[in-house]
Amino acid sequence: MYAIFEACGKQYKVTDGEVLFIEKIEKEAGEEVVFDKVLCVGDEAGTVFGAPYVEGAAVNAKVVKFGKGKKISVFKFKAKKNYRNRQGHRQPYTKIEIVSINK
Repeated sequence: MYAIFEACGKQYKVTDGEVLFIEKIEKEAGEEVVFDKVLCVGDEAGTVFGAPYVEGAAVNAKVVKFGKGKKISVFKFKAKKNYRNRQGHRQPYTKIEIVSINK
């Protein structure tokens, strides 16, 4: 069974037991999270699409840990103007494990 759900402005396709990195959410490590904005649920019997969401469907997940991604460099440059700006950024994330998918 798989599901496509919406969280933090992005869409994710998941199956049971999958580990996923999403944008940072305000939960504690070890807590349960329920994503109810499910766009599609599919299994061997068929696929159900929502308009826009599937009613009664939910994806249950457990928060594993928090962290920061790899550092990316942002370099701004304007020719002939002596303008150079160097910046770095590390995006925070939440690691979750999918516990179950409810139809």
